Amino acid sequence: MSTSYYPVFLDLADRPCLVVGGGPVAERKIESLLAVGARITVVSPTVTARLAAWAGEGRIEHRARAYHASDLTGAQLAFVATDEVDVTHAVAADCRGRGVWVNAADEPARCDFILPSVIRRGRLVVALSTGGASPAAARAVREELEGYLGERHAMLVEVAADARAALRAQSLTASAAAWRYALGDARVRRLIAAGRYRLARRRLARSLEPG
Repeated sequence: MSTSYYPVFLDLADRPCLVVGGGPVAERKIESLLAVGARITVVSPTVTARLAAWAGEGRIEHRARAYHASDLTGAQLAFVATDEVDVTHAVAADCRGRGVWVNAADEPARCDFILPSVIRRGRLVVALSTGGASPAAARAVREELEGYLGERHAMLVEVAADARAALRAQSLTASAAAWRYALGDARVRRLIAAGRYRLARRRLARSLEPG
């Protein structure tokens, strides 16, 4: 029986996260965590040169030793990125005993959550997952979509955000139907594609005005 996952985006700003492992896989996970402002503790006897540099800069805390269960104290999420199976199993068991959600690389049966394949275009974030069935397939679909999603989509988000803020400033709201109509306006899309963002904002705002 396959596992069904609930898709969610987490606010990890200033949240304590534990990463067990110090190799390239751990480095990629830590880079993503740093990008969203997480507080990261890395436990590993050795780490990559890049991780060592981040530790030296104070961006992460590095405990240069083997994992101890006490490393989980205060952690809200844990990531295991080591090829030592016994360590992976120990961390996963400790996490579940303490109610800390864990992601174990290449061990879906020991994961409380999995990491999607991600496309970022400004504030637009698209996450793709096969529920762990085939990360390679998720990556292939992501690569196809990367060729489609571009600057125009990132700017559509910015134009829509500005229009939403303008409505809120006037204590106004627009219905879901009004947003669908306004964002589907071919003229708005053409203005964005042409880099005429001010006119696109104006037209979108007019489309959303009540009455």
